[in-house]
Amino acid sequence: MNIYLNALGVTCSLGAGKAAVAEALFAGDDSGIRPEQDWIPGHAPPLGGVRGELPAIPEALRGHRDNRNNRLLLAAAQEIESDIHAAIGRYGHARIGVVLGTSTTGIEEATRGIGAYRRDGAWPADYRYAHQELGAPAAFLAEWLALSGPCYGISTACTSGARALLSAQRLLRLGLCDAVLCGGVDTLCRLAINGFHALEAVDMQRCDPFSRHRRGINIGEAAALFLMSKEPGPVQWLGGGASSDAYHLSSPDPDGIGAQAAMRSALRNAGLESAQIDYVNLHGTATEHNDRMESQALAAVFEHPVPCSSTKSLTGHTLAAAGALEAAFCWLSLTDARAERRLPPHRWDGEADPSLPALNLVQNGGHLPTGGPRRLMSNSFAFGGNNASLILGDPA
Repeated sequence: MNIYLNALGVTCSLGAGKAAVAEALFAGDDSGIRPEQDWIPGHAPPLGGVRGELPAIPEALRGHRDNRNNRLLLAAAQEIESDIHAAIGRYGHARIGVVLGTSTTGIEEATRGIGAYRRDGAWPADYRYAHQELGAPAAFLAEWLALSGPCYGISTACTSGARALLSAQRLLRLGLCDAVLCGGVDTLCRLAINGFHALEAVDMQRCDPFSRHRRGINIGEAAALFLMSKEPGPVQWLGGGASSDAYHLSSPDPDGIGAQAAMRSALRNAGLESAQIDYVNLHGTATEHNDRMESQALAAVFEHPVPCSSTKSLTGHTLAAAGALEAAFCWLSLTDARAERRLPPHRWDGEADPSLPALNLVQNGGHLPTGGPRRLMSNSFAFGGNNASLILGDPA
């Protein structure tokens, strides 16, 4: 059974919509990451925030669904609204599922409500406990579109968005759905930002993935939403794999055993050899342990120096949205009509860590090989040893 990613809506610090995001992405434009006050007391960390006005929640849902996470998701959904309604017309409301990865949901609004309760002894009028439920973004989308197929959220930290795509393809292969809206969404929130700061994982300067000077992550926000179905489309879902090594609560297995297992599982699922992969979007957080682990895992799986890059220096680490957002970047490369399908460049200081295996990092102007078919891999790794790898390609 062939599965396709028929449509993509995306919003992140690079811009709103596929065209704006692609132009900034392939140019290596990191201007969307800027120092921001008031998030960490006494500091101004660089953050990949979405600028500009987000769409308003429809009036009928505003009383119980209005938060920034849902507005960011709505911006991505509206970009492909015509594709969604065409799928509803073709399959019916009951045959379309919704699977979304998230970790922050509406926790920023919820914590403000809790703060008001502690201060005033009463909940503010706009406080809704449901804002912080992990299934809330999926429920919002299904409610807005009147969909009655399978609907749920996935929260496996930074693999959530990738896991949502893996879950969507299972729903299609099991015959439970004819199409699935899948992806990830997370917004900036003080709980996550200060949590990573407490772990000493936040870089107060622009992050440098795989550099000898790497010091940690920049955090961002994003929404990336795919329409996945069995109908032929511009990008084919070739396969995916996942693993859970459970090495440590917040550190990866130093040898990258779980990461290797996820990549090898994805290759088997896609029926491919590693030499057939043309590009890898790295998880590349710019933390000491992740970059060391991932470079070793890549060297173990790929005998050839596969072109690769981390895009987190352009967008920040968008947490639960990262797996879907970076799969979206692969989608954009495969559908790019300019310069033989451009690749996202790796933005860093250029000073490699001599203790790590050398990587074939994409420079400005990099592009996919001519001819085809072309196959791209996207890696996501998360706390708790949760690993996911996705493979997208040209339609067969």
